[in-house]
Amino acid sequence: MNNEKNANKNPSRSPTLEDVAKASGLSPMTVSRALNNPKVVRPATIARVLEAVNLTGYIPNMLAGGLATKRTKLIAVVVPQINNNMFVDTVQAIGDELALRGYHMLLCIVGYAPESETEIVATLLSRRPDGIVLTGIHHTSELKRIILNANIPVVEIWDLTPTPLDMLIGFSHEKIGHAIGDYFLKQGFSRFGFITASDRRAQVRNKGAVEVLSRNSDHLIREITVPAPANMAVGRSAFRELIQQGQQFDAIICTSDTLAQGVIMEAEAQGLSVPADLKVIGFADLNFAAHNRPAITTVSVDKEKIGQQAATMLADKIEGYEISENVVDTGFTLIVRESA
Repeated sequence: MNNEKNANKNPSRSPTLEDVAKASGLSPMTVSRALNNPKVVRPATIARVLEAVNLTGYIPNMLAGGLATKRTKLIAVVVPQINNNMFVDTVQAIGDELALRGYHMLLCIVGYAPESETEIVATLLSRRPDGIVLTGIHHTSELKRIILNANIPVVEIWDLTPTPLDMLIGFSHEKIGHAIGDYFLKQGFSRFGFITASDRRAQVRNKGAVEVLSRNSDHLIREITVPAPANMAVGRSAFRELIQQGQQFDAIICTSDTLAQGVIMEAEAQGLSVPADLKVIGFADLNFAAHNRPAITTVSVDKEKIGQQAATMLADKIEGYEISENVVDTGFTLIVRESA
């Protein structure tokens, strides 16, 4: 098989079954049979077809023949988790805004493994959505290739880069980390504990804060990484692990409000008072943060705006409207409350 000769070279359209036929040297009928009814096709033929599918980036159209138009009015929304409300407000805003524009949302939870995102997005694209929302900017090279070959509008959310796949709305996790570090520097503290979820965006926030605080060589910094998604129980156990090292801390920096809430509860159980003995900060300004006792100092991002604008950008591009900005920085706000 001549890969260079047979690969799909036209980036302006999605690969077709005919492209797969040419790349494999087989007839379109044989390719269709191999994909749709492999039991009646020889294994060697199936192998040739699958190699050609991988080469061309072809995605089988599971809705072929069932659509009266090229539009499905379906938008695929991919988020890592919704077992706390970190992403819930954004997802709700996307769904509400899409409904106003006549679109339906297909929500998919992929976890934090890049390979899982790639596999599930490929499956979603077989449904031929009109557009797709991805969380974050870090994807496998395979997913990027699949997205580009699909030739549909894409908006990435909850992160920031000058070079998105297509469109992007979010904020800088690095700058959030810097802002947290600067805030605690101004308080004159010197002993810091970090409880950081293992997902990439949380790690970037953690790194930004550590960069600022480590400028002073006298500062003590201890870090614990916990599995994502992190819950309150994880925050409690992580704080226990920190203090079992026999070290006292001025502040505990958590990469979510849920972790911070767990730290506050465990500190109380250990006879420590927040904020008198220990300051605690979280991230995301989740719906309980202001009502916790003590109220949690945190970093707020406009979750609803991100969702509304992501939906608007996608619908506008699908319908042929000009997109004035393909990268939108929604910024963030450090909210100082009782816990720090």
